[in-house]
Amino acid sequence: PPPPHNTNLVGWYAKGVSPGERGTAIIAGHVDTATSPAVFARLSELEKGDRFRVLRADGSKATFVVDETESFEKDDFPDERVYADTPDAQVRLITCSGDYDHAAKDYTENLVVFAHLV
Repeated sequence: PPPPHNTNLVGWYAKGVSPGERGTAIIAGHVDTATSPAVFARLSELEKGDRFRVLRADGSKATFVVDETESFEKDDFPDERVYADTPDAQVRLITCSGDYDHAAKDYTENLVVFAHLV
């Protein structure tokens, strides 16, 4: 998960591959806080063909191109489709979306950006 204390940072699933390596890297970030937008506030604006870069730990940048974006109900999240290993370098950017459920104190959906390394 993304770090709760700094909403402008993303969380990378460290037990998976590093972004830019062969396989599926998972990066999650907050869409907002109780008082302001957060790091993935504009993630929903990405469209097929858009490019973005990920700064890697070694200082290099991995460039990805968006294949698709899709929102999924949290109760019906397609784990296999999102987290499955891939034969090439891919990344999934994940944040909350949908309606905010005040009783649950959470959003009803997750937005996933599917992208591949170029």
